[in-house]
Amino acid sequence: MKHIEVVAAVIRRGNEIFATQRGYGEFKDWWEFPGGKMEAGESPQQALKREIKEELDAEINVGSLLNTVEWDYPTFHLTMHCFWCELCSEALHLNEHEAAAWLNKDSLFSVKWLPADEGILREIEKVL
Repeated sequence: MKHIEVVAAVIRRGNEIFATQRGYGEFKDWWEFPGGKMEAGESPQQALKREIKEELDAEINVGSLLNTVEWDYPTFHLTMHCFWCELCSEALHLNEHEAAAWLNKDSLFSVKWLPADEGILREIEKVL
């Protein structure tokens, strides 16, 4: 089975986290934490900063590792390193996603999360 390794930013602002809605592909309209594939020679933190710049035109501070999720999708195995992050400024632009939302503890489960991303919601809920 194909293996894909990615990084994801759990961007926190007070008691809210930032979620994005996919605008393309097999999982179009599902929600996820922004991020993407690591490139050769990149650390997870470097990949996350690059991906957030590409996807959101934003700069982030990458904090501690929240969790690494291992998930089997029908056609590939995903390893997703999820990091706590903060925005350096409030300016964001959706370059790849069709929507975004700041979710709090009460609204965290109100969107249709990708299965791998859903795997860390209980941990996030405890912190919010």
